[in-house]
Amino acid sequence: MAVARSSRSAAATPRTGAEIRAAFLSFYEERGHKVMASASLIPEDPTVLLTIAGMLPFKPVFLGQQKRPAPRATSSQKCIRTNDIENVGRTARHHTFFEMLGNFSFGDYFKQQAIEWAWELSTDVFGIDPKHLVVSVFREDDEAEQMWRDVVGVNPKRIIRMDEADNFWASGPTGPCGPCSEIYYDFKPELGDEGIDLEDDDRFIEFYNLVFMQYNRDAEGTLTPLANRNIDTGLGLERMAQILQKVPNNYETDLIFPLIQAAADLAGIDYHQLDDAKQTSLKVIGDHSRAVTQLICDGVTASNLGRGYILRRLLRRVVRHGRLLGIHKPFLVTMGQASIALLQDAHPSVLERQEVILAELQREESRFLETLERGEKLLADVLESKPKQISGSQAFELYDTFGFPLELTQEIAEEQGLDVDLAGFEQAMEQQRQRAKAAAVSIDLTLQDAIDQVAADLNATTFEGYELSMSSSSTVQALLVNGEAAASASDGDAVQVLLDCTSFYGEGGGQVGDRGLLVGDGPDGNGLIVVIEGVSRNRGVFVHSGTVQRGRLGVGDVVHGQVDRACRRRAQANHTATHLLQAALKQIVDAGIGQAGSLVNFERLRFDFHCPRAVKPAELEQIEALINGWIAEAHGLVVEEMEIDEAKAAGAVAMFGEKYSDVVRVVDVPGVSMELCGGTHVCNTAEIGLFKIVSESGVAAGIRRIEAVAGASVLPYLNERDAVVKHLGERFKAQPAEIVDRVTGLQDELKATGKALAAAQAELAVAKSAALASKAVAVGDFQLLVECLDGVDGAGLQGAAQSLADQLGDGAAVVIGGLPDPADQGKVILVAAFGKEVIAANLQAGKFIGGIAKRCGGGGGGRPNLAQAGGRDGAALADALEAAQTELAETLRSV
Repeated sequence: MAVARSSRSAAATPRTGAEIRAAFLSFYEERGHKVMASASLIPEDPTVLLTIAGMLPFKPVFLGQQKRPAPRATSSQKCIRTNDIENVGRTARHHTFFEMLGNFSFGDYFKQQAIEWAWELSTDVFGIDPKHLVVSVFREDDEAEQMWRDVVGVNPKRIIRMDEADNFWASGPTGPCGPCSEIYYDFKPELGDEGIDLEDDDRFIEFYNLVFMQYNRDAEGTLTPLANRNIDTGLGLERMAQILQKVPNNYETDLIFPLIQAAADLAGIDYHQLDDAKQTSLKVIGDHSRAVTQLICDGVTASNLGRGYILRRLLRRVVRHGRLLGIHKPFLVTMGQASIALLQDAHPSVLERQEVILAELQREESRFLETLERGEKLLADVLESKPKQISGSQAFELYDTFGFPLELTQEIAEEQGLDVDLAGFEQAMEQQRQRAKAAAVSIDLTLQDAIDQVAADLNATTFEGYELSMSSSSTVQALLVNGEAAASASDGDAVQVLLDCTSFYGEGGGQVGDRGLLVGDGPDGNGLIVVIEGVSRNRGVFVHSGTVQRGRLGVGDVVHGQVDRACRRRAQANHTATHLLQAALKQIVDAGIGQAGSLVNFERLRFDFHCPRAVKPAELEQIEALINGWIAEAHGLVVEEMEIDEAKAAGAVAMFGEKYSDVVRVVDVPGVSMELCGGTHVCNTAEIGLFKIVSESGVAAGIRRIEAVAGASVLPYLNERDAVVKHLGERFKAQPAEIVDRVTGLQDELKATGKALAAAQAELAVAKSAALASKAVAVGDFQLLVECLDGVDGAGLQGAAQSLADQLGDGAAVVIGGLPDPADQGKVILVAAFGKEVIAANLQAGKFIGGIAKRCGGGGGGRPNLAQAGGRDGAALADALEAAQTELAETLRSV
């Protein structure tokens, strides 16, 4: 029996992007779904850089690793994908940023209900005529086909069976999986129902995907029915907007086109009058502007690694396409403002983070423009030579020296009908990696995989360490010895111990894991001691890493945990001090400051925060005084759990981009600070004792860092500084208050002596060079002099060369090379000084001496009349000077 379609007036049909989003969420909320806020674009899942799908935040729930938030849920999830970035703007519906509307069932309703609701939403709420709809099912899913045909009433000819590649979803090679069914919109139903090809993108667009998660696949590929079957769906907001707004592509919907119009206004052009190439550039700007605004909002900053590189790549593509349209002034801030205005109703956080977003856009654009012109000029020079392709070394030089993304080089080359030697680029990149190998960090992925597998089978560890007692009795749930699961461990074994409950804090929220001991009798009667050096977390399971010092430890044993109290107290003091530091920064520097990361260990604390400028020394003094004042006031901390909405309403500060559960732990220093935090803290600020800032520095564009010490760590820090002051006082025969003046006086004396020495060396070099003038050789109307002069620094050689050129007249071509220290063959200096007539003969000192310096393993350049270069191979100096003599003589003779 076919599902009846209720009547709905055309006027009530959603049309705008906002209306479509609201209608979807309302539809499922009315049907018992909990509306979930969009998760951050920075996912908890360590296997992916960015949130790429609407279901990603629920992946742990589907995998059974996390409690379900509700039996049914619905969301509008922000997503970023850049795997096919080259298609953005060129196709009708490829994007980097998009919103995925989804409805989810966690072991509640299943296939038939999902199908019926999807059809009702599409035809009733969104008002789509069924003649425009086609559905696909997995080739073996007879049940889904029967439901679409007999329950919903879809024409059998418009139900298309497809293979596993299109209609079977899996989270990986093993684990939960199942068939899926998709709903397509048919733009040309008049072509009929025969021979429907859903691969025809001009005719069909898939807008709704229903995944029936009903199997578990093991390592052999065997499918076993799940005890709890789940529903995971995704409806593309931008695609539905294209359909309902009846525009030719996603870009011309109200979700993106206002940004295209803003860019067109900046360029002084009309989108609808442009050719395909220029329309594509506007589409790229519109798409990427949304993406970069949301990425920065969620805490990503531009860099050359990971998420930061994705952001930088998108930003630079916007600038590049703006220049193609004739926008040669900075415009990212303008596009950022337009994006915020467009997104703020649906995503209020972009307005809250407006200052951070615009500051990052301005900084990154300024940085890129400084290098872009040089990179484009170099690439233009390469293209002028009409190469068959851009070599890998040329592309790498653009990337490494000018910060010019490989993707931009490829785009520009493609515009000229060329490609880039990617193999050569990778070879050059690998050579650079080898040079930097000493700085590389290795990660034991094998161990992590083993921990993942063991932890996946256990319940979350109960943490009992918030109470005053820092000890607990626990049962060993699992063991890893030397990176492999084991039943027992003995003396000397490196172990990871997983307990059912623990008083050890597991690393999280910036705070390091506790240290201590696991003590037990042991099954053989010998005393057992396991030294715990750190505790981490794996999806709620605490992993205690250490060494068996004595005895034998086995799965099922009962052990008594003893946290190192001194270390815990130090960490607590530093952690509470971090909260006070953030409050002080907001009060003294900028109320909009937000946390960008932190580290709390037993020795000190580190706090990273968004700020476009350095914190002034006077401000640091104020911050220090304010925090120590709060400590002295002995504020008692209030720690309680509450609903997250209640906590936010009370003013609790959350780390932006962090994902929190419905019930959160709030750490309140009354009248001073209130934050969402799962870490351990002092009971009263007086326990901290003292707070001292160690340093303030910049760690990335727009990110500042303060390092400090608190509590028991302050005394060793002050003792160290005091010892340095005493030592300097003894050396300078001065009281502590006199040391600065004494050092300043010595620096002034040293500067004056250095200047006098440099002047004397320059005079000596000129004097030495006077005897060289007689060695000049006449080449036609020119005077050529190439000589070696050791023991003189760069300034001295420049003075000597200029003096000789002045003596020899406007036709002088002087080159002098030498070793500043004849005993050091690793430093070579070369100087060229050319007269006016030589320059007129198309010879420039800067270009010439740079080429000669390459023979000594160096380079350099300067002005046409005077230039200096350097090298690293003193043994090659004689040959380099001989080459200079030969090249200059040949060139001058030909004039």
